Amino acid sequence: MKKQLFLLLAFVAVMCTASAYDFSAVAPSGQTLYYNISGGNVSVTSQNRSEPFYTTYPTGSLIIPSTVTYNDNTYSVTSIGWYAFDHCSGLTSVTIPNSVTSIGTKAFVYCSGLTSVTIGNSVTSIDGWAFESCSGLTSVTIPNSVTSIGQWAFSYCTGLTSVTIGNSVTTIRANAFTICSGLTSVTIGSSVTSIGDGAFRYCDVLTSVVCKGSTPPSGHGGIPTDATITIPCGT
Repeated sequence: MKKQLFLLLAFVAVMCTASAYDFSAVAPSGQTLYYNISGGNVSVTSQNRSEPFYTTYPTGSLIIPSTVTYNDNTYSVTSIGWYAFDHCSGLTSVTIPNSVTSIGTKAFVYCSGLTSVTIGNSVTSIDGWAFESCSGLTSVTIPNSVTSIGQWAFSYCTGLTSVTIGNSVTTIRANAFTICSGLTSVTIGSSVTSIGDGAFRYCDVLTSVVCKGSTPPSGHGGIPTDATITIPCGT
């Protein structure tokens, strides 16, 4: 009975640490990336389903390819999956191709060494906690393709000094930029209709907020009261 229980626990342990991917391939920048196939496209994922997410974590400047070939089939890379680069603190820069349409929940969480990210112009959504605690980021430009920024998406990015939000973003969700303690300037695109509670809470040195829209969006998001606001960003 004890032997059977041991074998069962061993099997469960193996399943819990099983590979999270369908195949792997070397990126143009030299790192090994992992992919899941879905509906003729692929999503970038992590090597393992839980921590440690990689046997060897990718480091350096990462260029994610727009297409990847496996078993003589070429797939378009259309999304960065949940936890894909969780705790990849050795990454210094990331280029996301124009083929990608979504950046998943916690995709780059705790990538503390990341100093720059280039987001492709087909991304429509940046999900919750996607770049949380990327403390090395200094500036972020959200392209015009993006329509929503998820909750806590850039929270605790304490090195951020400036953010430019594209003209198609309609919603900045709760706590999206909370505790970005170095943030001094924000440019908000013309389509924003809602700024969630605490979106800019504890951004204590934020001094310049420019809203391009002609109508103030609902919600103030915790923007410091002494910040200079061009076109009111809420009440």
